[in-house]
Amino acid sequence: MALPTTMTCIEIRQPGPVEGMLPGQRPLAEPGTGEVLIEVAAAGVNRPDVLQRQGGYPPPAGASDIPGLEVAGRIAALGEGVTGLAIGQSVCALVSGGGYAQYCVAAAPLCLPFPRGYDAVRAAALPETFFTVWHNVFQRARLQPGESFLVHGGSSGIGTAAIQLAKAFGAKVFTTAGNAEKCQACRTLGADRAIDYKNEDFAEVILAETGGRGVDVILDMVGGDYLPRNIRSLAADGRHVSIAFLRGPRAEMNFLPVMLKRLTLTGSTLRPQSVANKAAIASDLAAKVWPLLDAGRVAPLIAATFPLTEAAKAHCLMESSAHIGKIILSVNIGQAI
Repeated sequence: MALPTTMTCIEIRQPGPVEGMLPGQRPLAEPGTGEVLIEVAAAGVNRPDVLQRQGGYPPPAGASDIPGLEVAGRIAALGEGVTGLAIGQSVCALVSGGGYAQYCVAAAPLCLPFPRGYDAVRAAALPETFFTVWHNVFQRARLQPGESFLVHGGSSGIGTAAIQLAKAFGAKVFTTAGNAEKCQACRTLGADRAIDYKNEDFAEVILAETGGRGVDVILDMVGGDYLPRNIRSLAADGRHVSIAFLRGPRAEMNFLPVMLKRLTLTGSTLRPQSVANKAAIASDLAAKVWPLLDAGRVAPLIAATFPLTEAAKAHCLMESSAHIGKIILSVNIGQAI
């Protein structure tokens, strides 16, 4: 297919408020060895994008400075050595940056097909969220059927995916959310108990609901003063995974319960990991999660869609936390997918 020499993208011209993030023009991205060029139809908006815009989450070495960690569209060009993919094929992909643009380079092993019946908007809601949940909840924390699971921020993109996946794989699911509407949305997605953290103490609720035992796995994106209460909420041999710190990365904690209950505290960030590590996650997702998406047993919840040029408005919604589910940017949405 004929390709342009330039592309429209969103640039962070001044780190800080949304006013510093503006549309711009860049030379067309070019795929390297083992990479593909995707003509982007839609791109996901995630909390790390907001942190990057604010100046607190710089892209790793070699990654694009254009924000955006997940895209969906069709392959426009193949880099050297790429096999198993074809020009014109519809894919969604996890990327290390560059998603807020008309074209984006992605590592070939991190491209996955659209689930059955999906358009680009729904497919763009998958990679960052599902890679993150699968890696942390199922690979790192080893959640097993019959165990109990707590995810904070249940109405977020991560939370809505975590609730559905944990339930689909046989766990009892608890979550926290900020109001009655969000709690109801979490229950609709499969949460056994949604806790309104503004009116209830989640640790007290967890202990009451589990007969004092606690839960087996916690996925935490809040940090700060949640950490001691998370420790209290874990069962013996429980696993705690940190993926973000909305209330800050520091807390004063009593580590004696960690020893007495034989707890495991871990965490990760996805973006800086090697392509090989992320490819292993992609392989797991293709085998174990994509069939659930194909069958409609699990699905992303889309809160809002904005044109690429209104990325600043999308960030404002993200920062307000008023949304339930994923926020998506539509890019070349008229392309045939």
